[in-house]
Amino acid sequence: MNIALFTDSYIPTKSGIVTVVLQLRKVLTDMGHHVVVVTVKPRNYHDPEIDNDPDILRIISVPTPFKIPDQYIGFPFEHVIIPFLKQHNVQIIHSHTEFFIAHAAKLSGKKLHIPVIATTHTLWDDFYEYYLPLGRYIPVKIIRKIVKRLYKKFYALINVSEKAHDYFKEPFMLPGTPSAIIPNALDSDSFIRNPLSPEELLALRKSWGIKSDDVVLLFLGRVVEEKRVQELLEICMRVIQKNEKIKVLFVGSGLALQDLEKAARDVSDRIIFTGYEPWTKVHYYYGISDIFITASLSEMHSMTVLEALMSRLPIVARKDSSFSDTIYHGINGYMADSDEEMDGYLLELAADADKRHKFAEESYRISKNFTPDVFGRRTIAFYEKVLEKYPEKTTDKELQKAVDSVR
Repeated sequence: MNIALFTDSYIPTKSGIVTVVLQLRKVLTDMGHHVVVVTVKPRNYHDPEIDNDPDILRIISVPTPFKIPDQYIGFPFEHVIIPFLKQHNVQIIHSHTEFFIAHAAKLSGKKLHIPVIATTHTLWDDFYEYYLPLGRYIPVKIIRKIVKRLYKKFYALINVSEKAHDYFKEPFMLPGTPSAIIPNALDSDSFIRNPLSPEELLALRKSWGIKSDDVVLLFLGRVVEEKRVQELLEICMRVIQKNEKIKVLFVGSGLALQDLEKAARDVSDRIIFTGYEPWTKVHYYYGISDIFITASLSEMHSMTVLEALMSRLPIVARKDSSFSDTIYHGINGYMADSDEEMDGYLLELAADADKRHKFAEESYRISKNFTPDVFGRRTIAFYEKVLEKYPEKTTDKELQKAVDSVR
């Protein structure tokens, strides 16, 4: 099959969407399919390997005016994109964005008479107020109308979670657009490329002032408001006061980092901020930690939670349907109904090494549900059903049945 992935998030940008697109391209290629990518060209970015890749089309782009670092807006010139797609005999277009490049995807599909589908990566209800100018003053109804318009002309949607599915089936969104749920996946070989020895992990803990008998709570990801990192810090401030063996690692960078560092200045030996760490090294920090924590309510299907599962960590999070297939309450972690309830769960796990070990093994077992092989085969099953039905309309039931046939 000849497939085109359209995205405005790609190397060198680092995000969950980039990880998903890279993994999808790799697994589909390994399965014998031909995959091309249409994406943005960041200013002053040059990578000989990618620049010379005939299967990647970089289009003229400018930095986004929104408060989103390392994101670009591409100018979707049809006279460049359509010949590229024709050259590669593309049969289906899969968009991983809803913005300008998605518009190019839909126009190209219409002209070439091929289906265009999209993955719903972002719940803009939770994000827009942090990134749009004067976003806090824009009614959510306006944002929903814009998002609905952006997704309206896709033939079908892939939802990464039950949460994403339910949102797009709401009456104010696109209940009539056929869709299926295909959760994200994580490639263990890429994620844990150079594992550290127990001695090296112990040395890394020591370098951050963490003792061998300390219990480490880990948050890893973008340190930004929509991840509710301020609320998470407040939770951590409370629990370290009740258990002197607890230490906290915040791994990552973002617009909220300086504010958090300032707020935790008096306990900097107990709450540690590493700043940015490259993705090739983040598994070191999972390796020196005991419990993964997040208070975010804005996830669609968290890649860092998948990383935590694969790293054999119990997880304590706020209750959210995006975690319905990754965190099982009382099995591999806890989902709290409130921030204050998280305190109790964290203190319980910190004091019970046997339970942490039991939850950790369950996390690893659950991680096996999210392998790239299954992800790739489910995506191909979705494509095949779309191509079988196009240009006639398909249904949710047909798409989900095709996806669920893959085990």
